[in-house]
Amino acid sequence: MTSESAHPEHDDHGSTPAAWTAVVIITIAFTVGTLAVVLGNWPMFWVGVGLVVLGAVVGRIMRAMGLGKRTPAREPEPAD
Repeated sequence: MTSESAHPEHDDHGSTPAAWTAVVIITIAFTVGTLAVVLGNWPMFWVGVGLVVLGAVVGRIMRAMGLGKRTPAREPEPAD
């Protein structure tokens, strides 16, 4: 087995500014939501839910700005 077949074209595992930002925001959101449930503070819980949505949106926006994983160009289909 060659190293090329063991490690296909991606070896960054999605480590991009967009992915890390989304993960940090969503981790904070789950922390806020968990704390809210423990405290019985339902408005705080919904703030956590909103932060999850915000994290996903921020990640998508950053990806659209070019800070996400670049997808390789597709090879053209061979002509018959």
